[in-house]
Amino acid sequence: MHRPSRLLLALAGALYLTALARDGLHRWVDATVLPPVLAETSVEMRDRNGDLLRAFPVEDGIWRLQPGAVDPNFTAMLVRYEDKRFWTHAGVDPVAMLRAVGQSLWNGRTVSGGSTLTMQVARLIEDGSTGRWSGKIRQIRVALALEQRLNKRQILTLYLTHAPYGGNLEGIRAGTRAWFGKDATRLTAAQAALLIALPQSPEARRPDREPQIAREARDRVLRRLARYGTLTAAETSAAIAETIPDQMRPFPRLAPHLTDRMKRLTQATGAVDLTLDAGWQARLEGLVAQAATRVGPRVSGALIVADHRSGEVLASVGSAGYQDARQGFVDMTQALRSPGSTLKPLVYGLAFDQGLAHPETLISDSPVMFGRYAPRNFDGAFRGDVRVRDALQLSLNIPVVRLTNALGPARIMAALRLAGSEPRLNGGTPGLAISLGGVGLSLHDLVQIYAALAGGGQGPILHHDALGDALQTPRVMSETSAWQVADILAGLSPPAGGATGALAYKTGTSYGHRDAWAIGFDGQHVIGVWLGRADGTPVPGAFGGDLAAPLLAEAFSLLKPALTPLRPPPPSTLLVGAAQLPQPLQRFRPRTAAFQNDPSAPDLLFPPDNAVLETFGAPLTVKLRGGVGPFSVLADGVPVLTGQRQREFEIPNPGAGFTSLVVVDAQGLSDRAAIRID
Repeated sequence: MHRPSRLLLALAGALYLTALARDGLHRWVDATVLPPVLAETSVEMRDRNGDLLRAFPVEDGIWRLQPGAVDPNFTAMLVRYEDKRFWTHAGVDPVAMLRAVGQSLWNGRTVSGGSTLTMQVARLIEDGSTGRWSGKIRQIRVALALEQRLNKRQILTLYLTHAPYGGNLEGIRAGTRAWFGKDATRLTAAQAALLIALPQSPEARRPDREPQIAREARDRVLRRLARYGTLTAAETSAAIAETIPDQMRPFPRLAPHLTDRMKRLTQATGAVDLTLDAGWQARLEGLVAQAATRVGPRVSGALIVADHRSGEVLASVGSAGYQDARQGFVDMTQALRSPGSTLKPLVYGLAFDQGLAHPETLISDSPVMFGRYAPRNFDGAFRGDVRVRDALQLSLNIPVVRLTNALGPARIMAALRLAGSEPRLNGGTPGLAISLGGVGLSLHDLVQIYAALAGGGQGPILHHDALGDALQTPRVMSETSAWQVADILAGLSPPAGGATGALAYKTGTSYGHRDAWAIGFDGQHVIGVWLGRADGTPVPGAFGGDLAAPLLAEAFSLLKPALTPLRPPPPSTLLVGAAQLPQPLQRFRPRTAAFQNDPSAPDLLFPPDNAVLETFGAPLTVKLRGGVGPFSVLADGVPVLTGQRQREFEIPNPGAGFTSLVVVDAQGLSDRAAIRID
């Protein structure tokens, strides 16, 4: 056989063997069973601006966050240092591998690694060995398979998700959060170099435990990148002069009660965007903790801030400390408590809406009995006739119970539900004490009710999910009635330390000093505050006005330097004094007053009803109690005396037989008696 023929045969054989080897390699790679590449990452709760409120660790307490946006300079430095042919090789870099083997044989030790970033990803997702030949071959096989099934960006994302950064940190964002307190979107050259060096030996190079080793490893990365031309000499010098972190920073845990609840409710597996503002949340958590500490031992606190125009909750503080000794794990924004006097504005608004009263209407603050129930004011005093405006501002109990009786407790319960709250009763039927706190409501419920009030009698349903739909409550009361209530509450002296402007607010104290409340709003925001003990035991001397109102004022001041103006009065609002009111509104009288004895009406003591008298023709003595003089007396519908201011006097004898006596006072209120004169 001629020599050229033998050469052709040999070449053909070599090509055939190469093809067989290639096909065998492809079959070997195709048959690779890859480990899961969609590893569990931490559930993240983010605020309205995308800032991290809280992250939840994955299995075994590992922090593994989605990489998110990464500084492109870091990516460029990482690829240049670890795997400069990453974007072109097929998973294995033969040049780098041969170089690493040659250097190892020449020096008798490992000088540089031949692993590509893809091979490192293969090791990370399998948690495999790097030193044994079997482990290295497995990495090569998995790396080749990864390159066949994923693109380069996906492989790089896997590295940025799984790279170890010391302790229980995995992934670039966990690393930057723990070591620099920020995300990886913008890094200095020194920070990037440390993050490149750490995954090679994450425990030995931890900067909080081995600062010198960590610094040396970082500086080696910087100097090599300078030799490659990736960094200038000036950039390298500045980076080497930069300090390294000396401690691992904790991950943020803002709004822990709310984020716990949202994780449970949404069954989230990724990122959840909330309406909260991380900056406000952090400052308000500190504010509540300070206020609770000032009050005394075992005292906790809670606070909610919401935009009553959109319904977005901007801050939610569930306790004075999530893990402190004051039962901080209890979310007091959701706990059912007695709301004290904080429901009084709702009752007055409903009374205005029903035409029972006006802010200038006179109402009696005097002893009264409703069956066996005799309400008393907090201070035990009685003030007689007062304006409704003053009764609400003074938070008197008797006037609001009179209105509750006229409205009916069932109407108030219905209004609470219309406003978006979920009231709870110990018994099945609401009583008159509902307006004094005899119902279970949460802080969230109260803020929801006041959001409807601030919105003009109809407001948004409060929500925490930034992607949630904005829903409205049904109308609870008219816009005019809601404005009248807000105008009364804004007339209170503002709490000390409050922001400038008009703040409509109400305080409350539950029975036994167990709960101190303050709820207030301006033209945009509503804030609710609670202070007390999570176990419901009394806090001696606790009053909403003394404890909760200053915290409310501080919260508004922290939120804004000046309050947003309240709504202007609707055109239909009746802005007149008491004398200009229509007669039925000048003094409160229940709608059933025509069929009942009004407590402010004159009381005909003598002669009593159904009395039989022997007068022998002498004048008839009349004795009165109550009422407002002057008085007029009618006998059988005929006036027999007018202009009488005394409460004991005589009238002409009506004569023998049956007579109907009627006494009418200056307010048109009356009493009568049917008598017989022999």
